[in-house]
Amino acid sequence: MKRKSYIVSVIFILCIGLILMGCPKKTVVKDEPSAKAEAAKIEAERVAKEKEREVKEKEAKEREAARLKEEQAKREFERSLVAKRTPGIEGEVFESSLLKPIHFDFDKYDIRPGDVEILKANSALLKKFHNVKIQIEGHCDERGTNEYNLALGERRSNSTKKYLISLGITADRVSTISYGEEKPMDPGHNEEAWAKNRRAHFLITAK
Repeated sequence: MKRKSYIVSVIFILCIGLILMGCPKKTVVKDEPSAKAEAAKIEAERVAKEKEREVKEKEAKEREAARLKEEQAKREFERSLVAKRTPGIEGEVFESSLLKPIHFDFDKYDIRPGDVEILKANSALLKKFHNVKIQIEGHCDERGTNEYNLALGERRSNSTKKYLISLGITADRVSTISYGEEKPMDPGHNEEAWAKNRRAHFLITAK
């Protein structure tokens, strides 16, 4: 009887052991960010701030460069101005070597392809200085009557004004006048002189 009780006790103990072996303790893992992930986040934030600082510095340098360029252009423009009193124009007017004249073929007033770039450069200058107003003088060579040349000079100055307006210059900044053959650039009586005299010349009336 005692032996039987002993065997039952051993079997019971073995069963308890087997049950305990089959049910291992669960390991509780805390949901905390790893040190590696935290370091990566800090580094990403540092890089982002550094890039933002570099962008701001670049923009500041670009603004300063633009300001200096604008001031230099203004000084260059002011140095180019030469005061001139022209008959038929009230008040003081100025000539600038930066505003180039254009020329025309004989008895024509349309803008030649070769002069388009000149007008674009003149337009770009006027866009930099919004207070500047100009007057376009239309000129002819000596051939033809005075009346015909005055009318042709007017058509030349008007076609030049129209082209500047097409480039974005407002009409209220541009006036025109015709001198016909009265004010030749070259007093010669040959084709070379005549080619120089068929022109549209620019004067500054306000700056």
